[in-house]
Formats: sequence, C-alpha cells, structure tokens
Amino acid sequence: MDMKDDIRNITVIAHVDHGKTLVGSAGGQDTSRDVRVTLTRADQAEHRTTTKATAFSFNYELSDKSRYLINLIDSPDHIDFSSEVSAAFRMTDGALLVVDGIEGVCMQTETVLCQSLGELVVPVLDINKMDHFIVDLQLDGEEAYQMIQNSIMDANVIMATNESQLDGDSLFCPEKGSIAFCSGLHGWACTLADFAQMYAVRFGNDKSVLVKRLWGEIFFNSRTKKWTTTNTGTDTCKRGFVQFVYDPIKKIINSCLNDQKDDLWDLLDKLNITMKEDEKDQLHGIDLMLCVMRTWLPASTALLKMMIHHLPSPSKAQQY
Repeated sequence: MDMKDDIRNITVIAHVDHGKTLVGSAGGQDTSRDVRVTLTRADQAEHRTTTKATAFSFNYELSDKSRYLINLIDSPDHIDFSSEVSAAFRMTDGALLVVDGIEGVCMQTETVLCQSLGELVVPVLDINKMDHFIVDLQLDGEEAYQMIQNSIMDANVIMATNESQLDGDSLFCPEKGSIAFCSGLHGWACTLADFAQMYAVRFGNDKSVLVKRLWGEIFFNSRTKKWTTTNTGTDTCKRGFVQFVYDPIKKIINSCLNDQKDDLWDLLDKLNITMKEDEKDQLHGIDLMLCVMRTWLPASTALLKMMIHHLPSPSKAQQY
C-alpha cells in the first residue's frame, strides 16, 4: 500500500488477564469464540498467555470504500516481558488499551499506558468483558455505568499526570468515540457513535447531538419524552447511556439466553437486524446470543473504525 495516510500501526496493551489477546483477535476480524489468533507458539497456546509480541496484518474497508492496511501487534501483558512491549511501541504509532470493566485500571495498566505516552504512542481505550456485567454480575444500568466511569476516570488520571508532546486533547472520551465497549470473548463491541448513528437514522435526529446525550449527567424520561440534566428519581427516568445503550444490549442478551424468541424477534425488527431462517430455528441459548450480537455489533467493525479514526497514520505520527 503506497498511501501512508491509509496505514495504522497499532500495539494492543493491557494488564494480565484483561482479555487483550481475545480483543485483538476480534479486532482483527476473527470473531470465532475464544480464539486467540496471535498465540502462534506452542508454549503460548498451551498456557493461553502472550510471552512474545506477535504481529499480523490485514486490509479493512470502511463503508465509504476507503481501504486501510492495519498492522496489529499483540504485546505481552506480564511485567516480566516489558521489553517486548517497549520494542512493539518503537514500531507502532497507536495503541489499543484494553481494560477489564470489572477489575478496572490495575498496576500493569498504568505501566503500559505510561510507556505508551513516553514513546509518544497515541492510545484509545477498550472497556472489555461487558458480558460479565450482564450475564455474571447481572448489574443494572446505573451500577454498570458507575463502574465503567471509574475505569475511564482512573485511566484519564494517568493520561493527565504523564505529560508528553501528544495533543492536549488526548484524554479518553466516550462522546468523541475514543472508547469502545466490548466483549472480546463473545466477539461484539460498540462505541457511542454506533448507537447515535442508529438512533439518528431511526428518529431523524442529529447524530452529533445524540452522541453527547449518551454519556454523562444526561437523563431521559420515557414517560414525558424529555431530556434533563438531573435524575427525577422516577422509574421512567434513566441516564442516556443506560436507556439507549446498556438496556437494549442487556435485553437482547437475556432474551437469547432465556430462549425468549418472540420477544427477541420483536427487538431485532426494531433494530433492523435480519437473521437467517436456519439460525432462527436451530440456534438456542448462548449460540443464539453469539450469532445475534456478532451480527448486530461485530467487534471488528467498532474497534477498527475507532482505531482508524482516532489513531494516527505513520506520516502524521512522524510530525511529533
């Protein structure tokens, strides 16, 4: 590929067991369940952990037909192999920081993020293991929001306290699209921009206005159909993120796992999601959930669009 502006060189970084390799595999367009495409060595595959930085490349085409060459490096997440992470940063211009949404920012998260900033490698953030919020912990929307917000705030504290020559507007911000919400294990991911676009098409609203209402102290009352900056305390008043992002995902996942297919088909019709007849008849439980979520919110689409739009090309990175 001759066009330097159409190349993205990216290192995937994380704390131990935060799901970095699965997210990297999903971002690399392999959404098969529990597949780690970068564990090419026998010892890595056996222990399911990355000890050597492993790279793979592929082409990706956006909806506007523009094509990009993606060079992705899966780096080790254990501190004993930090030299591999440093070497990966020297070859890349951007980083995908993966954080377990349950555990939040941990010691190695801070270490690799500081390394990234020290090498002038621009990061974007992926909040991983969103499936645990719904399936395992069964958190309501407000609890999930607060846990995610804490992880974002902790990551931004590290960003703000490690000065570099990067753009001063480089803090992680959901409304700007530099944060994805993901289940690497189940192969789905989304950004607020994805939902803003979906609702803009459905209701005829401005996408740029909607995306700002999907995060922060913005609440929607489904009874009065009005937005407010304070929670009225009624059951019908919920935070924008909860009402329009978390709850729809939770309803679809629970409908799949509980085999409530009539409710599921109604939800999918509203979202303009089409399933094949054999998928409708033969899939049940977790297999149905995997198929539906990967069709609706494929991880590769959300993660790659985020990295293409928010991480620099080699030509831009050379300017600083």
